[in-house]
Amino acid sequence: MTFNDIFKSSFLENVTSISLFDMTLALILAFGLGMFIFFVYKKTFSGVMYSSGFGVTLVALTMITTLVILAVTSNVVLSLGMVGALSIVRFRAAIKEPLDIAFLFWSIAVGIVLAAGLIPLAVIGSVLIGVFLLIFVNRKSHFNPYIVVLNCTDQDSERRAKEYLETQVTRLVVKSKTVQKGAIELNAEIRLKSDNTDFINTLADMDGVTNAVLVSYNGDYMS
Repeated sequence: MTFNDIFKSSFLENVTSISLFDMTLALILAFGLGMFIFFVYKKTFSGVMYSSGFGVTLVALTMITTLVILAVTSNVVLSLGMVGALSIVRFRAAIKEPLDIAFLFWSIAVGIVLAAGLIPLAVIGSVLIGVFLLIFVNRKSHFNPYIVVLNCTDQDSERRAKEYLETQVTRLVVKSKTVQKGAIELNAEIRLKSDNTDFINTLADMDGVTNAVLVSYNGDYMS
């Protein structure tokens, strides 16, 4: 038995199963599309705190998925073993934004499609998905729910502020009310008639109203 006979079973044969050009091209395309996904994530982020680390994770996840699928497609036996190995992996990172899940699946899908050799599908599909997200995610609508926080000094000022607010919105639902001596805090969910929020300034100038805040559910603050 020679030295080559020892490794001839699998290892040396797998070295040349994927050409260097194919590996390089797949990883370069994975990096480029991963950066595009990162760009779309950065432009469409609407949460409270932006995390650049998550954006870098999207690029790395695209490249890692491409690397894994290249290995899987080159060897059927390896694919079965890798499926078993990956099945025991558990991730504990919490996904706070629902849209982040879409970006994670997008990165994984691009890596899989690229490694399968379907380059036009990966490129065209990513462009269409990116355009869709850029158009619809950052689209502002006055139909979105808002919360109004009013601080009043007495019941009369609260009643006047509430009556005025009802004339300026299409819907008003009181969510909570906190009463202390000389202070009333009212939290109400509203739907705006238009994008104009000047009514909150009028509320703040009313007699007996010490503070008026308009808060959107996506973390944006307006006053």
